Amino acid sequence: MIKVLLIFTLLFLTLNARENPFFPSEGEKDIVLTTNEDSSKPPLNKASISIPNQARILQKVTIEYKNLDGSIERKSINLDNSIDWHFPILISQNSSQPQVETKSEEKKSIVEVKKDVKPEIKVSQDRKTKALCTDNVALEYLSILVSGKTLKLTTKHESIRNFLLANPHRIVIDFKSDAEVKNYIRKNIDSIFTEIRVGNHDKFYRVVVELDGHYKYSFKKISDGYLVELK
Repeated sequence: MIKVLLIFTLLFLTLNARENPFFPSEGEKDIVLTTNEDSSKPPLNKASISIPNQARILQKVTIEYKNLDGSIERKSINLDNSIDWHFPILISQNSSQPQVETKSEEKKSIVEVKKDVKPEIKVSQDRKTKALCTDNVALEYLSILVSGKTLKLTTKHESIRNFLLANPHRIVIDFKSDAEVKNYIRKNIDSIFTEIRVGNHDKFYRVVVELDGHYKYSFKKISDGYLVELK
């Protein structure tokens, strides 16, 4: 009888044993292990990214980062802000340490923490790299004033057409005139209006204004001439 019980016990234990004891049994969850990859990277101080000259509105900023377990995740923030493509977008992380004051009173050290500021990632635009300059061109038949993104043309002559050309991006303005005018070229690489050219044609003269990038523009008549505004 004892032998029979022993045989049944061995059979029962065999039925409940796992085929491979090194694999987890059913119901057990896998334990997420961190990667042994060297994660010692230099701290983020400041990084910048230049944007193309067609960009006008910043709609979203996405950050991609690596977790301890090696997985990659992304976080985004939706924006709707106007930007100037002349200036790079900056990303930086500021970690302000708490201000600590130590007071000595009766040989006891008292530490007061005034403010604790958490590390913070900032996205901003550096607007210190290029200034919008002012320039003036005075000719006998035409005066041109440049101020930022505005171009004022003072003249008594009537504009008969204006249009935009690419490669390079430039605005062309034709003025009606029977008189012959002298050709003129003015370069200013520090300005949005990088070059201004005036050339004589049959019964009109042409003003060509080269731009430093892609723009839309408005053209309107004013009391003493015409006004060009870039957008």
